[in-house]
Amino acid sequence: MAISPLIEDQTPQDANAPVVSFRDVSLNFSNTVLFDNISLQVQPGETRIVLGESGAGKSVLLKMADGLIKPDSGCVTVFGQKVSGTDDLNELRQRIGMVFQEGALFDSLTVRDNVAYRLMEEQVPGAEIDQRVREALRFVELEHAIELFPSEISGGMRRRVAIARAIVTRPDLLLYDSPTGGLDPITSHTIIELIVKQRDVYGTSSLLVTHRLQDAFTMTTHRYDVAQQRMVPLSKGMFDPQTTFLVLHQGHIVFDGSLEQLLSTTDPFLREFIR
Repeated sequence: MAISPLIEDQTPQDANAPVVSFRDVSLNFSNTVLFDNISLQVQPGETRIVLGESGAGKSVLLKMADGLIKPDSGCVTVFGQKVSGTDDLNELRQRIGMVFQEGALFDSLTVRDNVAYRLMEEQVPGAEIDQRVREALRFVELEHAIELFPSEISGGMRRRVAIARAIVTRPDLLLYDSPTGGLDPITSHTIIELIVKQRDVYGTSSLLVTHRLQDAFTMTTHRYDVAQQRMVPLSKGMFDPQTTFLVLHQGHIVFDGSLEQLLSTTDPFLREFIR
């Protein structure tokens, strides 16, 4: 099956500028410090995997990048625009695709209409919507399910539809919130393969939250082979240079670097976390 292009060339104005930047960001929830003066960046084409204990603020980090939550202090910029100071977040969000926890599909809509939802909101012409929906579903190998409802497909298929919905707008940034949460290992592998495919075929910048270390390590030690149309392992000891890690702990970023650096850390918390 040939892969048709989904992502157009929509790089930021300065191609070398960070796609996402958190600078000295702090946030309190119910008198609890969630983030204490944290800073991070996502570079063009980079995939950043966000790890941390439950309640560390991983999902909140994504919501701040999408403008759904504002920091108490500090600055969040996406594509060079200050998110909390942007008058038209809808325009900014047209460049962002988000895969929510559990997929978050509309039960009353068909697969086609779930994927097309944002395009319809943007009043894209009907013929173009049909073409782009089919391209997105073809990418996740679900074109055959276009007229089905979420209740008629499996949990893994629903998660693949959620990815199709995220990429149908041809975003420059993808935010994945626990895309394999609650799935069995085989289905999780399929979802990770799709994410690696998006990373390697189109070079889309992304932030990905996961609770599954195995998924994170698989992404870093594999690449998508277009000729074979599948994910294949890198040579032993090799890691994808565009996939890096952030670890959140007690309001701070306690690690920011490559898998190789994470595996060689001597920090007691990190050693226990990745064990």
